[in-house]
Amino acid sequence: MKAEQNQRITQVGPGTAGGELLRRYWQPVALLDEFDPALDPAMAQRPVKAVRVLGQDLVLFRDAQGMFGLLDRDCPHRGADLAFGRNEGDGLRCPFHGWKFDATGQCTETPGEPAGSSLCTRIRQRSYPVQAKAGVLFGWFGAEGSSPPPLPALDCFEAPASHSFAFKGLWHCNWLQAFEVGIDPAHASYLHRFFHDAVLEDSYGKQFRGASAGDVGGERWPMTRVMREFGQPEITFTVQPYGLQLTALRKMTAELAHVRVTNAVFPQTFVIPLSETMTITQMHVPVDDTRNYWYAFFTSFDAPVDKHTMRQQRLSAVTLPDYIPKSGRHNAWGFDPQEQQTRTYLGMGEDDINVHDQWACESMGAIQDRTREHLGTTDKVIMANRRLLLQAIDTVASGGIAPGIADPALHSAIVGPDTVDGMAPAEGWQAWWQAAVHKRRAAAPWRNALFEQRATAAQAESAGAA
Repeated sequence: MKAEQNQRITQVGPGTAGGELLRRYWQPVALLDEFDPALDPAMAQRPVKAVRVLGQDLVLFRDAQGMFGLLDRDCPHRGADLAFGRNEGDGLRCPFHGWKFDATGQCTETPGEPAGSSLCTRIRQRSYPVQAKAGVLFGWFGAEGSSPPPLPALDCFEAPASHSFAFKGLWHCNWLQAFEVGIDPAHASYLHRFFHDAVLEDSYGKQFRGASAGDVGGERWPMTRVMREFGQPEITFTVQPYGLQLTALRKMTAELAHVRVTNAVFPQTFVIPLSETMTITQMHVPVDDTRNYWYAFFTSFDAPVDKHTMRQQRLSAVTLPDYIPKSGRHNAWGFDPQEQQTRTYLGMGEDDINVHDQWACESMGAIQDRTREHLGTTDKVIMANRRLLLQAIDTVASGGIAPGIADPALHSAIVGPDTVDGMAPAEGWQAWWQAAVHKRRAAAPWRNALFEQRATAAQAESAGAA
């Protein structure tokens, strides 16, 4: 890749070509958990957070009516930092001269001005649309006065609160190299290789520790064994309205194959299986060019999510209130050479594979130099996604509509998307995985309304043809 192309796809700030594209999509800005006094006691007194997204400094606050405001952080009077503002219930007041702003950004008071002054009526701080979905607050940063698209009918947004859970973490690297790890089907056999398999009963909430659907000779296999013993997947992908659907096929015997279907939801989201009954939808949100937050949405198609267990599993790896990982370059990501020889391929722990991915991304440098890489056949998805990204940047730069979930015209065609992770007949695996995901979705206590509409329409069409 040429240096100018690498710059084009990694820069996210205002006025950059890549940043203009990403501003066409809803971006997570905080977990609702971040406003929970049980996790951050300071929120009981003052629900205000400084946030930085797409290279912009912002302040996020909740007023006494429960409404969230997302404003530019510099006071429009003389630029003081509104993240230190007084949350007075009906607005955020700048301590410098007392100017107050409500959740919409409207200035409501300028107390130092002469009596009868109407200055405040003419002052409005730039504010950004905010909506809460699936335990996360989303902001939209498109051009002022333009209308954001609706959020698509992804499963993580359709599932009720009882069947979903969200978490996040900060990585010190560019968003794109973090996202590219998530859409790389080959790395799991190496980066996440465990030399010994854990008991399946202790696998809840842990990726690559769960059972794979199906069995071999009557024995259920952990994902760790599948990934360890079959390290040369056949990787294919198909273009979908939302982006790319990826298939990694690992042929095990003449009769059996392991099938893993995942998805790249353009431009920064991937959807993968966590277990037979749960999926992860993960978004990589740029803080700026050299940092990103991953937001993971866990969606259950079976029992309600045990949020306490999943939260405690993950809180142990970060420091609050900013969800900064305890492992990083400062402590060599917890690298243990003895572990690397005896227990794992990488040597960075068995309980939290996020650290594995974090190392892969951060060790590339703050912004990966793609002019120095040498891609192989297993990187075909990476190459396809980069082509889509460059095309989309050019489309938006020329005044066109951003593709995928930013295009309202495509929303009726976007549902799910489906994932699978299981053992299938070597012949007919395509029909097997389609049947498996249909059965899982049909049995879910909640139903994706758009999926139901499409299924009903398909049944009617089939009946009419008969």
